[in-house]
Amino acid sequence: MTPKQASTTILEIVSKIDVIPVIATDDVLASVDLAKSLVDAEMPVIEVTLRTPNALKVIEKMASVNGAIVAAGTVLDEAQLVACKEAGASFAVSPGSTQSLVVASQRHSMPLLPGAATASEIMFLSEKGFHFLKFFPAEINGGAAALKALGAPLPHVSFCPTGGVNASNIADYLALTNVACVGGSWMITSEGLQT
Repeated sequence: MTPKQASTTILEIVSKIDVIPVIATDDVLASVDLAKSLVDAEMPVIEVTLRTPNALKVIEKMASVNGAIVAAGTVLDEAQLVACKEAGASFAVSPGSTQSLVVASQRHSMPLLPGAATASEIMFLSEKGFHFLKFFPAEINGGAAALKALGAPLPHVSFCPTGGVNASNIADYLALTNVACVGGSWMITSEGLQT
């Protein structure tokens, strides 16, 4: 799968949503019910970050839920990418990008949403064939204003901003023509999962 095909695949997956809930949980037992609740709430695309010991088991359980489309977040290397694919993730999300991760995504036919924060990083990934990127960390790197400015010289690239996106600024991001959706860790917090 080429980067262009991967970007197109992920864009097709997120085309009917505004928000991807970003979840860091170690609770395997609760993950099925959580995935069902998100699917019922018309938020079927769920990013599970690899920040907890049981993240791969959570991905596997959530991916088994009818209608759930699980992305594996915080993927940093080939071994993680392969493990996430084997666990049932539909695509991988990375906070940045490396040449080896790009090559691994092609080698294993695993769609990748690589992260970028600067014009140079966006141009590099665009040259590789990626036209849908994670903009991370969004707010620290200028937020919606930065994405609007980047859209002028780089109109062929779309983004999923994450990092500092929340209920008070989501509308600013979604109003931009180069934003397909946002990633939202504010939606389901670790405190909310415990209640």
